[in-house]
Amino acid sequence: MHTEVLIEEDVRLDSIANKVSRLIVHNDDFNTFDWVIETLIVVCRHTPEQAEQCTHIVHYNGKCQVKHGHRNIMERLCSALIQRGLTASIEE
Repeated sequence: MHTEVLIEEDVRLDSIANKVSRLIVHNDDFNTFDWVIETLIVVCRHTPEQAEQCTHIVHYNGKCQVKHGHRNIMERLCSALIQRGLTASIEE
């Protein structure tokens, strides 16, 4: 006879530390395609292809999620994008 034992685990995670945040770049009327592409490559470590695709999405849709991860990392990346003149935000 086989007896199955179920073990319940009470997993408590720090919801802020483990929540995934999304880094969003918004369209604007003053940054060039080339500058946005270069910035995404430098700041977000995108490949040229990724950066170009994101830039087109930003242009045509008004915004694009360019990265996701822990909030503290996304905040640093967001600040770096803003310092280079892009309009960026973080969403949960």
